[in-house]
Amino acid sequence: MALFLFLILVAIVLGIIGTVAAGLSYLLIIGIVVFVADLVLSGVRWSRRSHGHFVR
Repeated sequence: MALFLFLILVAIVLGIIGTVAAGLSYLLIIGIVVFVADLVLSGVRWSRRSHGHFVR
């Protein structure tokens, strides 16, 4: 969970710097890529946890 929150924070900071600073729009793109990778990573971890449990 801490890794998820850290990556979200990094993506937000990179996005803000990329939009505010002139000529650093590539940081916005990197922030978006980090955010999407974080969502994919958390989705994979969540699906692995809920896959093997059955409710009786």
